[in-house]
Amino acid sequence: MGRAFEFRKERKFKRWAKMSKVFTKLGKEIVMAVKAGGPDPDSNAKLRTVIQNAKGAQMPKDRIEAAIKRATNKDEKDYEEVVYEGYGPHGIAVIVETSTDNTNRTVANVRSYFTKYGGSLGTSGSVSFMFDHKAVFRFAKDDWDMEELELELIDYGLTDIDENEGEIFVYTEFGDFGTMQKALEEKGIEVISADFQRFPTTLVELTEEQEEIINKLIDKLEEDDDVNNVYTNMA
Repeated sequence: MGRAFEFRKERKFKRWAKMSKVFTKLGKEIVMAVKAGGPDPDSNAKLRTVIQNAKGAQMPKDRIEAAIKRATNKDEKDYEEVVYEGYGPHGIAVIVETSTDNTNRTVANVRSYFTKYGGSLGTSGSVSFMFDHKAVFRFAKDDWDMEELELELIDYGLTDIDENEGEIFVYTEFGDFGTMQKALEEKGIEVISADFQRFPTTLVELTEEQEEIINKLIDKLEEDDDVNNVYTNMA
């Protein structure tokens, strides 16, 4: 029983740590949305989207409300979204999305992680051209017919649609986010989450040993509180 219990406990702690990281990220997004457009989600589409994502991630209601209230305080920190690009070992392209109140700290940390694992931080645009930047909406399938829904949404910027485990994923170009968001709202579709993701246009095959090094770099980046997302073109 001892080893099994320790394994379950370790998994639980990892899950809690991951949830805490997600909640921290969402809290920052709420603060940025409120500071940009006010605390009323009815008139602030960005805040409305972040709240949807927070609920979809099972963020407690009191934490959502606390983040909104905190954002209205003039003394609350201002966060800036900064994207870093570079190459990991073995020529793997890496994009790191961050939200930070101290860009000097964040860039120093990100650069140190790249250097530690044999990579190098690049300039803006050095690898982003290798990725497609897409908006992704997720909602319950319910009684929607996939073919019918695809035809209805194609005029609003739909580039792809997929179904997985009872949920529908709708993809649009980065610039069509607002158009698709409005279309889904008008159709009465309750979106679970809506965000932006980067998809590599080509993938690089690595050996198992090489993948292990890249994964260590990814893990180190994702441990940083300022880092929101990490993307690579590793197969």
